[in-house]
Amino acid sequence: MGHPILPKPEYAKNMKLIGHSDQGGRPDGVQLMVNKGFAFTGHMFSKGFSIIDVRDPRNPKPVKYVSAPPNTWNIHLQTHGDLLLVINAKDMFAAAEFQDESEYYKGALGKKVGTADLSRKRDWTAGMTVYDISNPANPRQISFMPVEGGGIHRLWYTGGRWAYASVLLDGFIDYIFITIDMADPTNPKEAGRYWLPGMNAAAGEYPKEGEARAGLHHAIVHGDTAYGAWRDAGLVMIDVTDRSDPTLITHKNWSPPFGGGTHNCLPLPGRELLIVLDEAVLDNCADGIKHVWVFDIREPLNPISISTFPVPSEADYCSKGAHFGPHNVYENRPDGLVSDQIIFSTYQNAGIRVTDISDAYRPEEIAAFVPPAPSRLVDHRPNRPKVIQSCDVWVSKEGLVYSNDYNGGLFILEYT
Repeated sequence: MGHPILPKPEYAKNMKLIGHSDQGGRPDGVQLMVNKGFAFTGHMFSKGFSIIDVRDPRNPKPVKYVSAPPNTWNIHLQTHGDLLLVINAKDMFAAAEFQDESEYYKGALGKKVGTADLSRKRDWTAGMTVYDISNPANPRQISFMPVEGGGIHRLWYTGGRWAYASVLLDGFIDYIFITIDMADPTNPKEAGRYWLPGMNAAAGEYPKEGEARAGLHHAIVHGDTAYGAWRDAGLVMIDVTDRSDPTLITHKNWSPPFGGGTHNCLPLPGRELLIVLDEAVLDNCADGIKHVWVFDIREPLNPISISTFPVPSEADYCSKGAHFGPHNVYENRPDGLVSDQIIFSTYQNAGIRVTDISDAYRPEEIAAFVPPAPSRLVDHRPNRPKVIQSCDVWVSKEGLVYSNDYNGGLFILEYT
């Protein structure tokens, strides 16, 4: 039996498509992990998450779909070893208040969701589910850690005792940072928390007025430092030496004049560099051109941006429709490729981009892949264009590139 016919890319440079999956008829994906030859993808619109057997990357096969609780997102997940951690949060894009997507990225989210004032009825599940994936095709739930509020947005877990999360808790105006004790994976427990001053409405704190959205997207932790991407509040570096009492190292914001939306902060410890990605969140570049920044963090109290990645320019992406600009960066997962020279990122309607930063002052694009338009829209929100929105990327030690999309399924690429 031959392999399926592959979609024809809109643009390709030094990357070749070798496999594609519609993930069992649920082609929408947000976060993507690969573990023991299986891809785990959280769904934005199809609820729940799916598992795809990618041991033969040329013939990926969906093997399992796990549905989410009612009105609940499972969009982000982490795998390491025999554990899978999955977020549970209010399904924001099913909610009436966020049918205009731009509302999700403005102001204090907790006020809109109702967690800041505890006034609204909850009809979603909030917390973190832990699964045993010693058999990756058949995850077995071993625990659930509830949280009070809107739920967890994104996690960081690379094995060992500690996990980390961004969480929208009752009384807070947006997502804050928490540490989670995983010493017993059947009974995970919150250990400590950190927020920026002005976020704890229940304690009488109030943010500065304005449209900016100062909430943690997530933090990547290396050693005893958490590198937090705080959306319109920029970079927040946190000392987690004492996991029960995280403290601020430094807070740096470049919005304004730049457009905010800080989404990932990837440390490259061997080079004392930090790759910082600002997410494009509005259609047709309405929030300006967003950048991937290279920071020098030799002096942790004074991180300095020394360059930006080249902006894809082989087509007019601003007028293509939907979002153009960075979304996610491959985060050097310990069971995948770890590189401080080559950075893989997704640029939404401009696909997947590969950047050589061996000269940190002059990042150079060395490969790219733009998938074709999706065959159908899974996105149920009104007036969404049928345009590719490459979302996440995961890279194997051998250099196989896995990427998903809001509507277009799972793409498996060889970097040539």
